[in-house]
Amino acid sequence: MASSLRTELRAPAPPVALADRDPRATPQAPGDKERTREQLAVDGRRLADLQERLYAEAAVGGRRRVVVVLQGMDTSGKGGVIEHVVGAVSPQGLSITSFTAPTPEELRHSFLWRVRRAVPRPGRIGVFDRSHYEDVLIGRVRELATPAVIERRYREIVRFEEQLAADDVTLVKCFLHISPWEQKERLLARLDDSAKRWKLSPGDLDDRALWPAYQRAYETVLERTSTDGAPWYVVPSDRKWYRNWAVGRLLLETLTDLAPRLPEPAYDVEAQRDRLIDEAPLPAW
Repeated sequence: MASSLRTELRAPAPPVALADRDPRATPQAPGDKERTREQLAVDGRRLADLQERLYAEAAVGGRRRVVVVLQGMDTSGKGGVIEHVVGAVSPQGLSITSFTAPTPEELRHSFLWRVRRAVPRPGRIGVFDRSHYEDVLIGRVRELATPAVIERRYREIVRFEEQLAADDVTLVKCFLHISPWEQKERLLARLDDSAKRWKLSPGDLDDRALWPAYQRAYETVLERTSTDGAPWYVVPSDRKWYRNWAVGRLLLETLTDLAPRLPEPAYDVEAQRDRLIDEAPLPAW
């Protein structure tokens, strides 16, 4: 029996060497680009059904919710995943939070303060476009915090995610793994397309110059914060069509395991049907 994609893509045990993970790989893909896109559409319909069940479950007191954490270098495809995967479910049961540079108010609090506020309500699927991990990635590479503070943050993140699990929050943490040459092509494509230049800033190129340092920072994140309760998945992302399918399948496997169920009505179905059948004619408008 084939293993689940979650097993296939789960971050390896330490030491993690991202150089050993092929960003162009397509493990368990259902076929070529077109076949995989077709399967993504099929999976999207299943996701929508499961998300509706999760939402309905919360309407009668259920506490469960799911958070998809998307991390990766610039152009790795966080926006593409949101558009092509999460876009398949009803907006009513969805919340999306993009974590940009912290505001002055956010800087007055713990780095986890703004993340706690973004945790979705029961019944929802939340998506974090970047996340609390920025504070141990940029914080480390750009030396915005001391090594001692970064070390403490790893532990705080693990405790925070344990608290989320205890509150019926399931995390799906995806590192979108791209190669430096693929990123270069995507950045050049943005510069060549006047409709997409707004997405690029010179700071993106500054970060690109720090690529080795960021890869080491991501390796440390995967080593220190991938746990049985909240594992990391390393998603090969050089091929956009595979990346989208893979993240969608990780989410689908997670929701399938949660098996949310539609609540039974708290009323007599037949009695309500009889009311409608036997009702007097309504006045004309």
